[in-house]
Amino acid sequence: MRRSGTLARQVLLVRVGRRAGELRGATDALPEPRYSDHPRRRYGLQRFHRTRIEAIAPVSPAVGPAPLVEAPAVEEPAATAIPLLPGERTMARRVKFALVNACTLASLLLGINAIFVAMRGDVRLAAFLLIACVVFDGLDGALARRLGVSSPFGAQMDSLADMCSFGLAAPVVVYASLAGEVPAAAAGVAAALVAACAAIRLARFNVSPKDGRFFCGVPTTMAAAVLALMVVIGLPVPGAVQIAGVALLAFTMVSSFPYAKLARLVTLPPWVWLAPVVGALIDARLTFGLIVVGYLISGPVLWLRQRRTI
Repeated sequence: MRRSGTLARQVLLVRVGRRAGELRGATDALPEPRYSDHPRRRYGLQRFHRTRIEAIAPVSPAVGPAPLVEAPAVEEPAATAIPLLPGERTMARRVKFALVNACTLASLLLGINAIFVAMRGDVRLAAFLLIACVVFDGLDGALARRLGVSSPFGAQMDSLADMCSFGLAAPVVVYASLAGEVPAAAAGVAAALVAACAAIRLARFNVSPKDGRFFCGVPTTMAAAVLALMVVIGLPVPGAVQIAGVALLAFTMVSSFPYAKLARLVTLPPWVWLAPVVGALIDARLTFGLIVVGYLISGPVLWLRQRRTI
């Protein structure tokens, strides 16, 4: 009876395994168990068939593990080159675009050469090169607007060229001009202050909203022009006063005072320009100093005037 019962259970397990294989579409049937009289062998056969049936029988999704589903591959967008010149890309517009950026590169190269010349000891020639940088810097912006080829690339190029010419070359020229009159440490501090304020000024200008009438702080181009003309004219003032003037000019670049743009100054009445011209014929150094001081004072005056109107 015990043998017949064991045999019946084995046959039932084999049938269940065959039915599970048929449900899964399996074509191979389980081999018939070989009967053995030894109890250990019978127990081994029972474990073997039970393991085979558990491997073949499908697992219910309610109690079994969730099937693995591969996530769809996310396609990364292909990198596309951003055109440097937006809008219509005709040959005429490309030539205009190249001309504008050539002026920017000319300002950059003149600034580098100003550094080399100042290191060689010819400070006045380096100051004239800085003035040429100012001219080309104003020319590239005017041409870009006039020719209709303004672009974000040109704006970034202009900012980098300004940092080289007016944030690095101008402090080097100032340091070379003050090295023999004041202690080297004081001249180095003043030059480093100009470079730091110029970098802050240019970075703030790139991320700030633009005002068509006023600058927020003295622009780096104007500050470099003042420093270059100060070296060319050779103001007869003590070295300590020159250091104070350089530091004051550096701080005005990062100030919040509004300063009128050159285009707004050009629209002033002709009699206003007559006084500086006559003064330059009489005493160019005194006239230059008065013009610079008057322009620096105009920022706080305009700021107080705007505060009263609010």
